[in-house]
Amino acid sequence: MLQTKTIPYFDGDVRLQGHLAFDDAGSGALPGVLIAHSWVGRSDFFMEKAQKLAELGYAGFALDMYGDAKLGAGAEQCSALMMPFIEDRVMLQRRMGCALDALRDQPEVDAARIAVIGFCFGGLCALDLARTGADLRGAVSFHGLFKPPGNTQGNAIKAKVLVLHGHDDPMVPVDDVLQLEQELTEAGADWQIHVYGNTMHAFTNPEANDPAFGTVYNAAADKRSWQSLVNFLAEAFN
Repeated sequence: MLQTKTIPYFDGDVRLQGHLAFDDAGSGALPGVLIAHSWVGRSDFFMEKAQKLAELGYAGFALDMYGDAKLGAGAEQCSALMMPFIEDRVMLQRRMGCALDALRDQPEVDAARIAVIGFCFGGLCALDLARTGADLRGAVSFHGLFKPPGNTQGNAIKAKVLVLHGHDDPMVPVDDVLQLEQELTEAGADWQIHVYGNTMHAFTNPEANDPAFGTVYNAAADKRSWQSLVNFLAEAFN
């Protein structure tokens, strides 16, 4: 049966609230998948992703970057929540590490088999956790940001990396894609980048419908990218 529970964890004095979903039908520990949220925060969208992953046989953990599961309302609030992490990537990486530790501590989870996925801002978070050299099976970015943090040069990336990207994403110019390819190669990563044509930012979010801002849902890219994730996780956890 599918089970869900809130997992409190901490980064220093900051109380964070993760959402864990898993199926308790089996007897063994499950591979765990961290889910890093967009600039909005740990909304229902990401908790639903945790439950979809639980249905696939994983323990899905929708992490909390902001504390107390804060949510932004509108671009101004969301930006105010996200920008401190964009400006302080060490803090971003530390908070991702706290989520990784919290997931590994769960009795339902196989601590040796962990992957991370993320959407938009969360895609950057997933890549940054891999960039630190964390012991991960996989790291997946859905329409994420690619700019390197500046403090991970020379690190070996242990995780297999899958990047799912819209070609027409105005937030990620083509040069950023090429630079990411070079960065991942130099770090020795096993990497893939899937680029979807005629596809903008936030293509997995059914509520995204702002062409002027560059965020538009694309049903085909949403379906294709999720199938790519399913295939990737099966390989990464094999």
